[in-house]
Amino acid sequence: MPTSLLSPRTAGLVLSISALAACSSDRLEITNPNTPTVAAASADAQALQLQATGLLRQLRNGRGGFITSTGRFGREAYVYTPQEGRNTSAYLIGIAGQNRLDPAGFAVENWSTQYGNLRDIFNFKTAVAGNATFTAEQKQAGLGFAKTLEALELLYVISTRDTIGAVVEIKANASDLAPFVSRDSVYKYIIATLNDGATNLAAGGSAFPFTMHSGFAGFNTPSTFRQFNRAIAARANAYYATAGGGATAWQNALTALTASFLNANAVSRADLDRGPSHPYSAATGDANNPLNAATNTDLYAHMSIQADAQLKANGSRDDRFTAKVATRTSRDAPGGLGISSSLGYGIYPAVTSSIPIIRNEELMLLRAEALLATGDKAGAIAAINQVRQNSGGLAATELTTASPDAAILTEILYNKRYSLLLEGHRWIDMRRYGRLADLPRDITTGANAHFVARVQPIPQGECLVRAGKTGGLAGPGC
Repeated sequence: MPTSLLSPRTAGLVLSISALAACSSDRLEITNPNTPTVAAASADAQALQLQATGLLRQLRNGRGGFITSTGRFGREAYVYTPQEGRNTSAYLIGIAGQNRLDPAGFAVENWSTQYGNLRDIFNFKTAVAGNATFTAEQKQAGLGFAKTLEALELLYVISTRDTIGAVVEIKANASDLAPFVSRDSVYKYIIATLNDGATNLAAGGSAFPFTMHSGFAGFNTPSTFRQFNRAIAARANAYYATAGGGATAWQNALTALTASFLNANAVSRADLDRGPSHPYSAATGDANNPLNAATNTDLYAHMSIQADAQLKANGSRDDRFTAKVATRTSRDAPGGLGISSSLGYGIYPAVTSSIPIIRNEELMLLRAEALLATGDKAGAIAAINQVRQNSGGLAATELTTASPDAAILTEILYNKRYSLLLEGHRWIDMRRYGRLADLPRDITTGANAHFVARVQPIPQGECLVRAGKTGGLAGPGC
């Protein structure tokens, strides 16, 4: 006779459970731990901490590509990879003879990384708003944090796409396409989002419900993070002012600066450099600084940076040049695609060097721009001198209030060029002021003739998913 594998006691227990199950109308529901949901994150403080950390890490992920792409467009940097000429041709030549960039080529950064983070920011805002354990102040702080990052990511997108416009809406269903809107609408959305975030942060109490990395030391409470928010608002308003926002945007930039961490009288290098940054690490699983001089031997500086550096009273070059640029073994672009350079960057010497997000020195020069644009020439010249003397070691400018606005602007752009070397500004600033034609074209004839791009294209992948769509759902320039 067959023998049961269950003891009488065990068999009875199984039968009892089976009987109960048979009498129950409820189904057994088991959560799949490999498919986390926004709702689950809303109820888990640790999950929200991981989300906040992830947003900052993804923000960092786009920084190196933003700097090297805008650096090449602005004739500030080259990436001379010996075996890959497209790191040069895709940015300086584009589609041969057409004076435009290839949407299927290399020069389409500053899009997918930013929109990937914008999706996660959307989810983070939903999780914060739905968290039943957070106080009202904690929710305000979390939303202010997220809106600031949202606006910054969109500012990276529109500053590289400019007249093309961009997508600002993130749909709840990631499969639903959102429309493109105009440059004007993008800037208005960015500025409104920053202002909303500032309001949230002002009501955010004394602490965030999560911690931030060391790059935000000094800016890691709602009130101090709000100063960072206002700094980004000053940059956004200055960009918008030169894209149609006019006098109102310039005044808003000055207002934002007064609420930021601006120190207009900064003298020391520490005070000039103050501001949030992205930290890097040599630890396994973390990221190295992608622009570091120790291992990135393909990153070169444009030779014009040496030629254009102004001289100090003792005949040596601008301190910003000597501190940031160094000679290195001369290298030509592969395949005759560019000119040789014997200059490299020492701004980020190690794999652990931080990259700034925004610094006080930039705020000082944004203030100079805004003062000039609002008719305060004397204030603009004083702001210029504060930077050129203390950061560049140069004598005070000979400009006066009788000097043309264009001459004062040229001096501002000179100082922005050297103060913010390899931080992603030169190309954008030259376009903002209609001076792209002043950037050097190293090869002017033949199949490899260079041109200066005005905008980055919409990536081909984005165009393909919008094929056949009309109106705002169509990809501009596709």
